[in-house]
Amino acid sequence: MKEPSLHYLVVIGMVVMAATMTSMCQAVGNNVYPLILVPGNGGNQLEARLDREYKPSSFWCSSWLYPIHKKSGGWFRLWFDATVILSPFTRCFNERMMLYYDADLDDYQNAPGVQTRVPHFGSTKSLLYLDPRLRDATSYMEHLVNALEKGCGYVNDQNLLGAPYDFRYGLAASGHPSRVASQFLQDLKSLVEKTSGENNGKPVILLSHSLGGLFVLHFLNRTTPSWRHKYIKHFVALAAPWGGTISQMQTFASGNTLGVPLVNPLLVRPQQRTSESNQWLLPSTKVFHDRTKPLVVTPQVNYTAYEMDEFLADIGFSQGIVPYKTRVLPLTEELVAPGVPVTLIHGKGVDTPEVLVYGEGGFDEQPKIKYGDGDGTVNLASLAALEVENLKTVEIGGVSHTSILKDETALKEIVKQISIINSELANVNAMSE
Repeated sequence: MKEPSLHYLVVIGMVVMAATMTSMCQAVGNNVYPLILVPGNGGNQLEARLDREYKPSSFWCSSWLYPIHKKSGGWFRLWFDATVILSPFTRCFNERMMLYYDADLDDYQNAPGVQTRVPHFGSTKSLLYLDPRLRDATSYMEHLVNALEKGCGYVNDQNLLGAPYDFRYGLAASGHPSRVASQFLQDLKSLVEKTSGENNGKPVILLSHSLGGLFVLHFLNRTTPSWRHKYIKHFVALAAPWGGTISQMQTFASGNTLGVPLVNPLLVRPQQRTSESNQWLLPSTKVFHDRTKPLVVTPQVNYTAYEMDEFLADIGFSQGIVPYKTRVLPLTEELVAPGVPVTLIHGKGVDTPEVLVYGEGGFDEQPKIKYGDGDGTVNLASLAALEVENLKTVEIGGVSHTSILKDETALKEIVKQISIINSELANVNAMSE
């Protein structure tokens, strides 16, 4: 009998190996709870189109000129677009991202003539990078998704999904409408139910970053215990600013380029002030409760979290006082337990703004900063402010607010904590075999 050729044996070996790996992937995939990612402020793509009501502030902002490339129906990427670094287009970006508070409706809405939409809801596609043409420079959750997929633990768009949203809008206190953000919560609820149903009825892990943690907390607060018991396995919050951040006062006072080079912060300051979610991230008295320690120092007056209305008036944003005090402030006064197991993962040991010191130049100049502990953006007291039952906290030294999504040590810790949650399912499946 003729012996099999070496080529034949190699081919057979490769087929067996592929079949084995596929089987292992399926086995591991069966041992994970489906997971939905909820991004932070600015953590997903946002698209816009302009209609006849849009009145450009300059020639450069004319709808036929900028942007040149548009999708079907006139849609274009509003966030993130690299042309924002060019001064004329920075102004266009600012006016198109602006929100306006309608006192009669008691709600926020887009600038006249600007329509917006969130692409790829239910997928991680708009979370991976903010500009697909600049993947390395605008990578957001790409490394986290890759880490969760590694070893066949998760399969993108099957048991690993994304819940992007219009991050400019925030929720409002009871009795006040918040049309856009409330619709997001409805969409998130439907996505959770759909994802669970498509994964054999398994409850879902919600994994948030930054502002996404506040949305998830209030989302869970607005569901019933029976619904949470059926559909939610665990809530994992990365770098959540439970009590706001002192750095957000700098954003309101002087503008914040968010690390984008060549951008004048004063050009984006008007839009940042109108962002409803930015108001939600101002420091709360629940966390920053020491009246003897000012958060902002000026030659004339100092401000603690208790003087936020005076602060808004003095920086020239008095129109934000009423919606802040009536719609946003009540949301920050108490952190209600979500009714599900919670794991907090955040950095520490990174210089984080603790006091903003302004000179005679006023708020149009950037402040001198005194630093304290935190993750570089969120103060440690705010990161650790959620105190509920069934809570686990993991602190990672030297990891910043954004690097928690990319740093190798942080990713290993996140995967470890998700694996611990999934180990319960693996044990159940092993016993049933």
